[in-house]
Amino acid sequence: MKTLKPILLIVLGVLFTMTSCRTEDDLAVDPPTEETIEANSTIANLMSRTASNDGSSDNIIDNASCLSVQLPVTVTVNSIELEINDEDGYEDIEDIIDLFDDDVDSVVISYPITVILVDFSTVVVNSDSELAALTTNCVGENEDDDDIECIDFQYPIIASIFDENNDLINTITINNDNDMYDFIDDLDEFAAVTINFPLTVIFADGSTQTINSILELENAIEMADDTCDEDDDNDFDDDDCDNCTTNDLETVFADCSEWIVDKLERNDNDFEDNYVGYAFEFNSDGTIIVTQGTNTFNGTWEASGTGNNISVVINVTGLSDFNDTWNLHEIEQDDDETKVDLRLGDDRLRFESDCSGDGSIDDTVLVNALTNGDWYITYFFDDTDETADFADYTFNFASDNTATATDMNGTINGSWSTTSGDDTSLGLNLNFGTGIPLDELADDWDVLEVTNDIIRLKDVSGGDGSEDFLTFEREPFDGGNGNDDLEDILTDGLWIVASYTEDTNDQTSDYAGYELDFNMDGTVSASNGSNINNGTWSVFSSGNQMTLNFGTDMPFEEFNDDDWDVISVTNTEVVIQDVSGGGGGTDTLTLQKL
Repeated sequence: MKTLKPILLIVLGVLFTMTSCRTEDDLAVDPPTEETIEANSTIANLMSRTASNDGSSDNIIDNASCLSVQLPVTVTVNSIELEINDEDGYEDIEDIIDLFDDDVDSVVISYPITVILVDFSTVVVNSDSELAALTTNCVGENEDDDDIECIDFQYPIIASIFDENNDLINTITINNDNDMYDFIDDLDEFAAVTINFPLTVIFADGSTQTINSILELENAIEMADDTCDEDDDNDFDDDDCDNCTTNDLETVFADCSEWIVDKLERNDNDFEDNYVGYAFEFNSDGTIIVTQGTNTFNGTWEASGTGNNISVVINVTGLSDFNDTWNLHEIEQDDDETKVDLRLGDDRLRFESDCSGDGSIDDTVLVNALTNGDWYITYFFDDTDETADFADYTFNFASDNTATATDMNGTINGSWSTTSGDDTSLGLNLNFGTGIPLDELADDWDVLEVTNDIIRLKDVSGGDGSEDFLTFEREPFDGGNGNDDLEDILTDGLWIVASYTEDTNDQTSDYAGYELDFNMDGTVSASNGSNINNGTWSVFSSGNQMTLNFGTDMPFEEFNDDDWDVISVTNTEVVIQDVSGGGGGTDTLTLQKL
């Protein structure tokens, strides 16, 4: 039995209270036959498809264009729990998925949830299997579903209802798509129905059209159908350039003078490590200048098109890996860096710049130390300690940005350059080619510590997010112990918080008067005489990282983290730092020995 919808109940209520007597005025409002909307007619079908619930906007959650998940909903994305309260939350999910290129992504729904079907009815779903059962009628990926998304009605719209005597018995106001869908679905309950013209429709590009008749409306919907990307597939980030223009690309290239290769994948092969130390400059006259040490490469670039169909042609003599007609996939800008992401099928090219004006950074201390004498690798950690692989090499870095790595078999030429770091203000690019084991050094390293005797570096993997560590020292490898003496240093005496900042927010005063006592059993206590905070600590990655956990004890709960980076260590001072995985804020803690 069909349930009467609110619109129909109102109409019937009015009908029951009216007489069948007609006046001259009644005769004047007989519906024009050519403007009547009949059930199951072409125009009724088109209007229903235009008004039906579009379930494609949340495909990143449910992988189904024929339904949508009622918000709020809680999901766990790659082990990070999110509460999605509005459509902006879909972008938060995508941001987590886009953090790394080579990991396996997962979006786990916390049930029960309520889903909204095409006809705006709702169903409570309690499991993945129940959700899958509801999506059996959804179309497959890369196909269109039945709804029409390239044109919308501008509400409110007024409809007139007539009885079998052509008497006007009611006018109703349609305020949204749900009302319109129900109205069309109930047409068979009415003797005659017309829409009050003129009305306005809105196209996907934001333009509008005034409609004055049923025929005009039918033509407008039919012409608009399939004129835009309805985004019904499950490629969640294929619409990141909906509003991109060639002017946008020209502007970011003009604002950011030096670009590095953040990602280069061709035919399932990763080549970005081959181009560490290469700096690209995209000029407004369509030329490209690429510098790498003392080498210079010249080329051209050109962009054309709009939105998700912007082509970027790159041609650089001597750098064939870049030469192609790419599609502009995304321009991503935040406070610290700008990325331009290009795609060609499964191939990817992503440029990154810190947009620091002229690209200059204060690298004086690093350059002076690096170019003054020989260096040796005393620690290299990439999932495991691989320091021994580099024990026989002597490294020398010249002021012209060339470098050499020499062992008993001869000399390998390389290059170096400074840049802004990802998690630190200063970075060091190294490239000694593709030969084993020196290919492991090709990366844009974050600089953790620089003195005339030691240079400590860190890199976050673009795949699973693991951290690699590299240390150069003046004396050859003697066993590679990283900062293993950190445990002995911390347990030898009492310490105070000399400084603690969260970004630019100095919170040092919160810890005035506290003394910290690190114990060999992994416990730590912080006391100011009247308040004691008890916690745990540990050192790992050969002394390059440490954990702190004070539970909920205030104020030291601020220090809770399982991956503090050890920035510098002396017998009297330890500096550790953590970069937030969410907003990217940096916490820096300096401990001084009493």
